[in-house]
Order: sequence, then C-alpha cells, then structure tokens
Amino acid sequence: MNRVAAVITATMLLIATTGPARAQGASVEDSIAAYREMLADDNPAELWEIKGKAFWAKKRGPKNASLEACNLGLGPGVVKGAFAQLPRFFADSGRVQDLEMRLVSCMIDLQGLSRAEAEKNHFSTDNDASDIEALSAWIASESKGMPIALPQSHPKEKEAYAVGEQLFHYRAGPYDFACSTCHSSSGTRIRLQVLPNLTEPAEAKAIFASWPAYRVSQGTVRTMENRITDCLRQQRMPMADYGSQVITDLTVYMGVQAAGGQMAAPGLKR
Repeated sequence: MNRVAAVITATMLLIATTGPARAQGASVEDSIAAYREMLADDNPAELWEIKGKAFWAKKRGPKNASLEACNLGLGPGVVKGAFAQLPRFFADSGRVQDLEMRLVSCMIDLQGLSRAEAEKNHFSTDNDASDIEALSAWIASESKGMPIALPQSHPKEKEAYAVGEQLFHYRAGPYDFACSTCHSSSGTRIRLQVLPNLTEPAEAKAIFASWPAYRVSQGTVRTMENRITDCLRQQRMPMADYGSQVITDLTVYMGVQAAGGQMAAPGLKR
C-alpha cells in the first residue's frame, strides 16, 4: 500500500470506528491508536528524512560548506544519538540550545549565513517547505530507540529546567491559562485530542519521544518548537520569537520529565 492510500484508508477507518467504538465500550483513544498503527510503516515523514539527510551534506552560503562538521553535542559531525540529548548547553554559544537553534548556529558559523537567512522558512507553509523541519526529521530518526537523556550537569541546563517548570505552571493571558491547565491531569481531552499529563513521567516519555512528527491534518513535519509556539497561541499569549529561550526552557522541562523514554521520532499525529 502506498503512502497516499494508507493515509486515506486509515482516515476512513478512524471515521468509521470512532462512533461504534464508544458504543462497544472501547475508547476513542483505542481507535486513534489503531489509526496510528496502520500508518506506522508508511509514515510520510520518511520523505522529510530523505530531504534532511541530503540537506545536511549540501554546501551552502558564503563559505560553501555543508553542515557535516556541525557539533550537535556529541562531537563534530556526530548525528547518531544526538537528538536524544537535546536541548543541552553549548559552550560556543554560551546557552542551552534545542536542535533547531543549534542548526541555526551551525549555519551561521560553518556556512556563513546571516541569522535571517538561517532562520528563513523555519516552519513550512503552503508555499514554502522548511529545510530545518526536514533536517529535524532526519536527525531525530538517527536517535530512534535510544533513551532520552537530556544532560543536567551544567548550571545553565539546571537553570533551563527550573525556569521551564515555572513557565509550565505560569498562568497568564486573557484566559488565565498555563501549560498545566491542559497538561497536568490524566484522562482528559478536547474533542478527539488527548491531553497528556506532562507532569507524569510515563505520559511525558510517550509525548516527548514522538516529536518531531508528521501531522496528517497539515501535510508536513512539525517540530517541538512549532508545537509549543502553537500552544502559546491557543493560550492567547504573545507570539514567541523563533528560538525564544522560553520555548527551549519548556522543552528542557518536558525532556527531563521524559528521561529514560525511548526516542520514536518522527512520530505521526492527527
């Protein structure tokens, strides 16, 4: 079955079974799980992985260099297992960086691009595909099956976790929402969307391990940076700048909560 047929078939299955499943005593979550399982071997994110791997080796910018010497935390050019330990502190930047911000730094330092050029099209739109999302998909895939192990030895890494935890519970905006408003209790959802309890390690592991992910409803790969940005939008909070430390700190908090989980990204989301 090709990818398009798999998506259509699985979507029809979800629509057809959601109602009867409740009548038979099964949960909506069971139907969604069956939907994801059907697509597991045909995740369209594989196409982004192929593009990302090629882009990693592509020479660009004033220095006509590739990203193959980029240090993602395990040494220059080492990709295998790196994503499972991000975000982390980098001495050359002096800050804790997630994957996307690390890639931007490497594009600037290794390829000679300006920050604006490096960050261009960081999120895909209908008209422009995102190279960073493709890179994220491939780099994440190189950590599949590896344990989530964000380092917490550097003072700035500990600080990022502490600030991220505060931000997670910080209520603000016109609706007085916090991340914890939706994500600090188990067994809840909005319509068909399950709301994971990110204060519970078992649930945090499953969620953190699956991002970046291919979103069927959007037809593209999305990263954790995008997911948190959209959560802040739904809270009616001010739009976060791309690469905001707020987003990195929240990611650190979730990643430390998920310690020991096995990476399974790119995942598959509705």
